[in-house]
Amino acid sequence: METKQIKLNSPEEVMDFVGTANQCDFDIDIFYNRVIIDAKSFLGVMSLDISKNLNVAYNGYNGGLENIISKYAVR
Repeated sequence: METKQIKLNSPEEVMDFVGTANQCDFDIDIFYNRVIIDAKSFLGVMSLDISKNLNVAYNGYNGGLENIISKYAVR
């Protein structure tokens, strides 16, 4: 299981991330504190406090997902 930290600053960035996550054939979760959300759900991700750093957990490989995670990675 791979875990990375990202920060999404706007609804457009959430839409970009969720759109890419939907192209993957494996589960992707986003979690913050004790809340775990399916990363393929726009409303689910928007229900989180996107002003905070979010953790993404997934078990699979997709080049597009790796690119989008590195785009929004916390540095």
